Amino acid sequence: MNSGKLILVVEDERDLSDVLCYHLQREGYECRQAGDGEAALAEVQRARPDLIVLDRMLPKLSGDEVATRLRRDDRTADVPIIMLTARAEDTDELVGFALGADDYVRKPFSVKLLVARIAALLRRGEQARQERDVLSAGPVLVDRARHEVTVAGQPVTLTATEFRILAALLAAGGRVLTRGQLIDTVLGHNVVVTDRTMDVHIAALRKKLGPAADCVQTVRGVGYTFRVRSAETATE
Repeated sequence: MNSGKLILVVEDERDLSDVLCYHLQREGYECRQAGDGEAALAEVQRARPDLIVLDRMLPKLSGDEVATRLRRDDRTADVPIIMLTARAEDTDELVGFALGADDYVRKPFSVKLLVARIAALLRRGEQARQERDVLSAGPVLVDRARHEVTVAGQPVTLTATEFRILAALLAAGGRVLTRGQLIDTVLGHNVVVTDRTMDVHIAALRKKLGPAADCVQTVRGVGYTFRVRSAETATE
């Protein structure tokens, strides 16, 4: 089932990287390794991975900088990233998500659990690709099959998580989705994150939507909805 899926593990602790790759290969993935940030970017140029496991604390170029560069590149902007860190502060997790991480795992961790989270993230991406419908509201159009978003005809580059949030909001057809519903839909039922994590993703999404940013509306104490302002005005 996992045949052909390429995972890039960017980790300067070689023993940990070797163990993770061993388990990934047992599950049928192809696995490549990089021990520093510069090597990671070089590996990505050689072959676009299906998912990247990225340590934040790396020599030569930090994981944060690697994530930033990947998200700025159209070729890798939607590649799922799972960040690893030895830090325990919640603020570090929020920084990771703000940089475009799709999941965040603290060290020490269960390798089997990490492999399961990798599988879940790839599975959600595959499900999104299999959904052929196009969602639109106002100036925003989401093509799930091509994993493309346009605002007033102009292409917008989103991370995999931002794309799933936007698609979920448009698919809701104006209904309000709670933060919990968004977390379950976008990140999965077994992922434990704070409400603040979803707020960070929403803020990043609004920034990228530009003139359509105000369509992503906060319903205080409940969650979020996507409503086109002009449509609201017309019905009032």
